[in-house]
Amino acid sequence: MAAVTTPAAPGHTAQAPLPGFDDGPPVIEGFNPSILTRDETFKEKLSRKTKENPFVPIGCLATAGALIFGLRSFQQGKTRQSQLLMRGRIAAQGFTVVAIIIGVFTTALRSK
Repeated sequence: MAAVTTPAAPGHTAQAPLPGFDDGPPVIEGFNPSILTRDETFKEKLSRKTKENPFVPIGCLATAGALIFGLRSFQQGKTRQSQLLMRGRIAAQGFTVVAIIIGVFTTALRSK
């Protein structure tokens, strides 16, 4: 089956580019469309993100530590200590969430 082509509309000619836009794409502040950008490795990105907002990794480590020690206390039968560590884990999670939110707002305000 042959491809069907539609003829150009009668009286429709190619338009010239608008004045001021013939020199390339518009410039957007804070955006660099460079083709030669280098991808970050995992270690580089982790290091950069930790320097930008150091409280998030601290909160994550505190959460993981409280969880591990709380589970260990539960396994050993130390119910009081286990409950305290689980409450500490909840507090550490809250701290981490607040740190993430503050980091997002700080990044948004810094880009302006």
